[in-house]
Amino acid sequence: MKHIPWIILGLVALASLAVVGATRGEQISALWIVMAATGSFLVAYRNYALYIASNVMRLDPARPTPANYRADGLDYVATDRRVLFGHHFAAIAGAGPLVGPVLAAQMGYLPGTLWIIAGVILAGAVQDFMVLFISMRRDGRSLGELVRMEMGRTAGTIALIGAFMIMVIILAVLALIVVRALAESPWGMFTVAMTVPLAVLMGVYTRWIRPARIGEVSALGFVGLVLAIVIGQYVAQSPFWGPVFTFTPLQLCWILIGYGAVASVLPVWLLLAPRDYLSTFLKIGAIIALAIGIVVMAPPLQMPPLTKFVAGGGPVWSGALFPFLFITIACGAVSGFHALIASGTTPKLIANENDAPVIGYGGMLMEAFVAIMALVGASILDPGIYFAMNSPAALTGGNPASAAVAVTAMGFPVTAETLVQTAREVGETSIISRTGGAPTLAVAMAEIFSHVAGGPGMKAFWYHFAILFEALFILTAVDAGTRAGRFMLQDLIGLAAPSFRSTSSYAPGVIATALCVGAWGFFLYQGVTDPLGGVNTLWPVFGISNQMLAAIALMLATTVLFRMKRHRFAWVTMAPTAWLVLCTVSAAALKLVSNDPAISFVAHAARFSAAAARGEVLAPAKSIADMQRIIFNDWVDAALCALFLAVVLSLLFFTVRTCIVAFRSDAATTREIRPDTVLAE
Repeated sequence: MKHIPWIILGLVALASLAVVGATRGEQISALWIVMAATGSFLVAYRNYALYIASNVMRLDPARPTPANYRADGLDYVATDRRVLFGHHFAAIAGAGPLVGPVLAAQMGYLPGTLWIIAGVILAGAVQDFMVLFISMRRDGRSLGELVRMEMGRTAGTIALIGAFMIMVIILAVLALIVVRALAESPWGMFTVAMTVPLAVLMGVYTRWIRPARIGEVSALGFVGLVLAIVIGQYVAQSPFWGPVFTFTPLQLCWILIGYGAVASVLPVWLLLAPRDYLSTFLKIGAIIALAIGIVVMAPPLQMPPLTKFVAGGGPVWSGALFPFLFITIACGAVSGFHALIASGTTPKLIANENDAPVIGYGGMLMEAFVAIMALVGASILDPGIYFAMNSPAALTGGNPASAAVAVTAMGFPVTAETLVQTAREVGETSIISRTGGAPTLAVAMAEIFSHVAGGPGMKAFWYHFAILFEALFILTAVDAGTRAGRFMLQDLIGLAAPSFRSTSSYAPGVIATALCVGAWGFFLYQGVTDPLGGVNTLWPVFGISNQMLAAIALMLATTVLFRMKRHRFAWVTMAPTAWLVLCTVSAAALKLVSNDPAISFVAHAARFSAAAARGEVLAPAKSIADMQRIIFNDWVDAALCALFLAVVLSLLFFTVRTCIVAFRSDAATTREIRPDTVLAE
C-alpha cells in the first residue's frame, strides 16, 4: 500500500510529460511542465536517490563524519540537516539555473524541459551526491585533493589547474550578467548598491550591537531591502541622483573588479556572511513566490515547443541543439561548480551520513526546480519580446523600430509600440538587447507577480525586485567564488612554493586575491567590450568548462566505485560521464575546427582577420580597432577551449588506467580516511 501514492505520482508526472511533449500547434498551460517536473523529482528522490544510498554507497549512520571527529567550531561543525540544506542550496544555486534555461528557450520550451528533468535525475544530482559522499569519507577534502588521492599526483595537479581556470570563467560570466542587468539602470543600480551598506550594518549589528539576535537582524534586512527598492524609483526619477547612479557597462566592469578585490579580503562576518544571509532570505522567498504565482496565474506557454533554431542559426547563441543545448543549460541539469561545494565545504558540516541524500541529491533537485521556473518564465513571454531582449544590438539595431523589424523577420511578430510599452511598464527606458537572461526573467517575474499582487501598476516594482533578487545572490557568488579561487590559487602555487599555502600570512592571500581578481576581471572586460555582446561568446566557454568539470567529478566517482570493488554499480556514474564527455568534447571541438564562423572561434577569427587585412570592417564592428578586439577575443576563447579539452581528455586517460588497475586487483584499493585513525593522532 505504501507504494501506491508514489505510483500515482509517477503516472501523473508521466502523463504531464506526454502532454508537454506531444502538444503541437496550440498553447498549453505552464502547469503541465511544473507538474511533470515536480512529480519526476519526487519519484526520483524516493527511489533512485535511496537506491544509490543503500546499494551503491552503503551509507552508515553509525560512522562518525568529519564534522564529528574533527569538530573545531570553525570549519568542522556538525550542522542540523535542515540548516545545512539551506546553506548548501544557497552555495550551489547561482546565476546558472536562472540564466541558462532562459537562453535555452530560443529553441522552444520542450528541449530544455526534457534535459533539465532527465539531466538532473541521472547526472546532476548523482554527481553532487557522489562527490559529497566521497569527500565525506575522506576528511572533507577538496576535488583536486580527491583526484590526487585516487588517481595520483599528476592527475590531481591537472584537476586543480582545470578547476581554477573554470572558476575564473564562472566568476567572469557571473559578473557579466550583473553588468548587463544593471547597465543604464539607475533604479536597479541604486537598489543593489544599497545592499552593501545594509549587509555591513547587519554584520556590525550581530557582532557588536545585538549578538545572536537573528530575528532582529532579519527584520532589519527585510525592511532595508524593501526601502532600497521603493527609494530606487525616486532616485531614478531625480534629475540629480538619476545620472549619479547611471553607469555604462565599462564603468560597471571596473566597479565590480574593485568590489571583488575588496570584498574577498574583508572579514567574513562584515560583508560575506550577512550578504549570504540576505541572499538566501530573498532567494528562497522569491522562488516560493514565483512557484505560487505560476500556480495561481496558470499562464499559457507562448513560446512554441520547438523553434526553427533547433538546427542552429539562433540569435541568442549559435549552434544546433546537439551539443550546444546541453552546455547552454550549464546549471539546473548538471553543474561541475557544485563539485567544488560538495567537496571541501559541505562535507565538513554534515552531521550524519544519512543526511547526505537530502543535501546532495535533494539540493540539486531543488536547483533543477528553480531552472524549470526560469524556463517557464521565459516561455510565457511574447516570443517577440523575448528575442528583442536577447538578440545582440548588432542584430536589433538597439532601438524599438529596428528591433521590431529584425525580430518580425525571424518569424516572431512584434511591434515597436509593444517594445516601448513593455519598457515603460517595468520602469526602464529600453529593453532592447538586454542580453544575459537576467532582464528577461525579471520581466517574466514582474508579469507573474503583478498578476497576483498589485496589478499592472506594480510591474515596475516587481521588475526591480526581480533584478535585486538576481543580482544580490550573483554578487554573493562573486564574493564567495573569489575567496574560494584565492584558496585554490594558493594551493596551486603552493605546489612549487609550500609557504604560499599559509593562511596565517597576509602577503600570500593578498597576492593570490590580486591574481584571481585580475584573471576574472580580464575576461569580464573582454565580455563587456566585445562588439558581439559578450554573453554570446563567453557563455559557451562557461558552459563547456562547467560541464567538463562535472564530467571530471563523475570520472572521480567512477574511479572510486571501481577501487571500492563496487564496479557492478559503476553504470550509475559511467552513463552520465559518457554523455557529458560526448557533449563537451563535441562542443569544444566544434568551437575549434568547425568551418562555420557562427560556431567556431577559429573560423570566426580567420574571417575577421582576412577582412581586416583587406581594410574591410565587418558588422557588428564599427572600426578596425573593433575588428582587432573581436579577433583577439576569438583566439583567447579558442585557447581556453583547447585547454579545457586537454584537461578532460587527460583525466579521462587517468580514469581509465586507474579503473583497469582497480578491476584487476583482488581487494579494494580505495583511500578512505577512517575516523579511528584520525582520533588516534
